[in-house]
Order: sequence, then structure tokens, then C-alpha cells
Amino acid sequence: MQLESLGAYLKTRRDRVTPDDIGLRTYGATRRVPGLRREELAQLAGVSAGYYTRLEQDQAGLASDQVLDALAGVLRLDPAESAHLHNLARRTTTSRLVRPEPETPHPRVLALLSSLGESMPALVLGRRGDVLAWNRTGHALHAGHVGFDAPGDPDRRPSVPRMFFLDPLTRDSLRNWDELARIHVGYLRLTAGRYPDDAALAELIGELAMGSRDFSRLWAEGDVADCTTGPMLLRHPTVGRTDIDYQVWLQPDSPDHRLEVYTPRDPASADALRLLAGSLS
Repeated sequence: MQLESLGAYLKTRRDRVTPDDIGLRTYGATRRVPGLRREELAQLAGVSAGYYTRLEQDQAGLASDQVLDALAGVLRLDPAESAHLHNLARRTTTSRLVRPEPETPHPRVLALLSSLGESMPALVLGRRGDVLAWNRTGHALHAGHVGFDAPGDPDRRPSVPRMFFLDPLTRDSLRNWDELARIHVGYLRLTAGRYPDDAALAELIGELAMGSRDFSRLWAEGDVADCTTGPMLLRHPTVGRTDIDYQVWLQPDSPDHRLEVYTPRDPASADALRLLAGSLS
């Protein structure tokens, strides 16, 4: 799958911002675009309309950080969106997709995972959302229908994005699937900007776009999101309604990897997690 270009991203962000959002007077003129016109964005960012047009057509070469920051300000990009803009601008047209080596979790993150015991569900996730390791409660919480030892084999590792968009059991277990779907897609887009040469990531995005209309629709919207913390509302097949918060801990030794920990949001959910952990002993 052809990953996103700087021009395509600028176009989706420009369409999202209306003149009213930034206090731009239009004097009742009929508009044929959903957001800002190219020349309006260029003027507000302090660049020529011709130069901005070439940027959006991916024909302007490398853009300076100053220009990118000015565009990000007018487009009202948040930190993750702004970082994605800079990542796309650094991409070269001569880069080729490369098949990465299988990911290996650092021993220190595995030691941290082990130290959590089984009372706190947790996963170690790779760059593309593959499960590199999990404790038994994390496995039971998310994917009891998948073999516990699967993360140890790179060819069998569970993929959270694939489960999320292609596995009906996973979808049915999430009461706030729609909210989490946008975050998943936004994070994959952010990752694709960081690693534009990752052939496995490009294949994953293409597979999801072909296999899930929801993914394809959300991907086309162009949103970017970092995945750090938030609610996950479950309909678990064993312990029933369970509301948890996910928290992502980045790993200094392997910045591509994330330790994702789950904590209960209320006493009933805490009881549910205790019940789940107890059922594994």
C-alpha cells in the first residue's frame, strides 16, 4: 500500500479548518471547498500561494521547520499531528520499503512485566501493534481464544490492529469500539510517518484497508493520534462488564516498544479483574 504523502496530509488538514475557526472573514462569498482555500492557508502561514500549492502537490522538495511550524499553527495541529507533519516532510521520494527483522523485547521490559505479577493485566507491544509478550491476565483479558505462547513466535504473534478490525470476537468484547477504533487508526498513521520504509507496516495497513470498511473509512479521514492513556470498556466473556483504563509506558532501551498496563475504573471492575486473575491459578 502506498503510504501517505506530505501533500495528501496537508489537504486533509486544510479541509478540516473552516474560516470561522480562525476568524477569517469571507464576506458571504460562495465557497466550493469544505475548509480553507490554498491561498488563504498560504497567506496566513506567510508563504506564497505558488509554493504552498507545490507543497500540496509534493513538488516543492524539502520544507523548512519554520514553514512547517507556521502551517501547523494555522491548521491548529496538536503535538502528535505536528510531529506527523514533520515526519512526512523528511520523507524522501527515493526511499524504498525494507523488510524489518523480527522484533525482540528487551530483557528489562520483560523483567518489569514479570514483576507486575498476575493481578495487573499487561502486554508488551511492538512497533506495529504485535504482542511481543503478555502476562496470563493480560492474555485472558484480551485474547483468551489465542494461544498464550503465540507472542514467542514471530510468525504467530497476535496483532492488536488485526484483532481489532478483523476479529469479530474482539470487536464484540469492546463497548467503546468506535472510540478506540479512531485511536488505533490515528496511532498507525503516526507510526507510518515515523517509519515510512517499514514494508511490514505498509502491508498491515493495506491488509486492514482491504479487509475492513471501517478501517478504510477512518484511514481516509487522515486523523493522527498518540496512544497513551484512556478508557477501555469491556464486555468480557468470563467476567462480564469490566471498565478499565489503559496506560502506555514507553521503553528507553527500545523506544519502538510499549508496555501497556490496565487498571480498573471502579470497584466492580476491580472485583472482575481479581476474579479473572483467580481463575488462572
